Amino acid sequence: MTSVRNHRPPLSGNKWFIFVLAALILGACSPKVRTVPSSTVKTTTENPVTKPVKPAEKPPVKTPEAKASVISLILPFGLDHAAGGQRYTAAKLKMANMSVEYYQGFKLALDSLTANGSNYKLQIFDSKDDAAQAHSLGLNPQVKNSEIIVGPVFPDDVKAFTAMLTSARKPIVSPLSPAAPATFKNQNLVTMTPPLEYHAMGAATFIAKSIKPKKVFILNSGFSAEKLYTSPFKRTLDSLSKRKIQVVNITVVRGNLTPLAAQLSNKDQNIFLVPSTKQAFLMVTLKSLDTLSKKFPVTLFGHPNWEKYTFLKAALLQRLNTHITSTDKVNYKSAETNTFLRSYRRTYHAEPTDYAIKGFDQGLYFGKLLADGENMNKPDLQDFTGLHNSFHFIKKPGLGWINTHVDILRYQNFDLKKVE
Repeated sequence: MTSVRNHRPPLSGNKWFIFVLAALILGACSPKVRTVPSSTVKTTTENPVTKPVKPAEKPPVKTPEAKASVISLILPFGLDHAAGGQRYTAAKLKMANMSVEYYQGFKLALDSLTANGSNYKLQIFDSKDDAAQAHSLGLNPQVKNSEIIVGPVFPDDVKAFTAMLTSARKPIVSPLSPAAPATFKNQNLVTMTPPLEYHAMGAATFIAKSIKPKKVFILNSGFSAEKLYTSPFKRTLDSLSKRKIQVVNITVVRGNLTPLAAQLSNKDQNIFLVPSTKQAFLMVTLKSLDTLSKKFPVTLFGHPNWEKYTFLKAALLQRLNTHITSTDKVNYKSAETNTFLRSYRRTYHAEPTDYAIKGFDQGLYFGKLLADGENMNKPDLQDFTGLHNSFHFIKKPGLGWINTHVDILRYQNFDLKKVE
């Protein structure tokens, strides 16, 4: 996925969820309380019986509690809309639900680590999806002194927030946005969702190493925005193949692919890349490509956003042997996923959304790093396989750490399956 705002509908549109958020937040860092029974005084008229005095036993040595690691979570709850006389718009309520769901998944991960002896202090802050509020939080001493800061979520808020935290300090996690790190230019940033260029690089790597074609045809619509995908794609393909794979760029007009016929193979797979996200262009071009596939073997690679486009029919994409890159595939048959589902349902009496699963993965990852005393300033962070996506980070000077892991998915049996 490459868009935070266009995920599947959130868990619930009910406003009551926001009113219980305060109670949830209060429980985020509740101390463990040990109840000590009070002594009782007995009266008696009998003469006391002298008993031999035993030497006083030494009290058991109390194991010191692990120092609490401080984590600040900054999400757009928009709690001011829950005040008396205020109300949420549909968009703001969707944003608030997303925040609650991510928070619940994140806290569930920390709770599971706490059961094994770890200790955390989770601080919750409301960014309100407001750049001025994010700017203000960047000056908050409680936030600045955290071991890890998770949030804000949206690019404008991240930019305003990170502008206040430019010196060498603890990591600032961008949890959901796929915006390019160059947008923010902050050495402390940890980008969890791979930006578009890493999707392009992942597709090119798969083609060069697994398919090894002689040519790749790029079908362009003519919009310059497509270069954000095609430029890193071609650069990676040229590098891995040492320019032995020819890249043919074509601007397609009204779906006319006839000029390509002379360059296509009747035996080998003809590899096409279509980087467009424009509905009108895709409908016409993919229909023409479908016609072409009746005479020539076709394998198609598409933009990662295609996964959420309902106008693209699975039957057509399957006929074209379509592949896309993704960071959002959950294996609901795995034992780990089912353990999480049972725990989430038992704790929150609700079904987890993608945001809850992402929150759980990221809470587990950073919670473990803190519990293990990991040096967060070293060049390479540990790899991690989560329920929703895996993490493989690279560090770039001035841009921080970037998760580069993407999966290759292919349409099979009218569904997207991970290519092993």
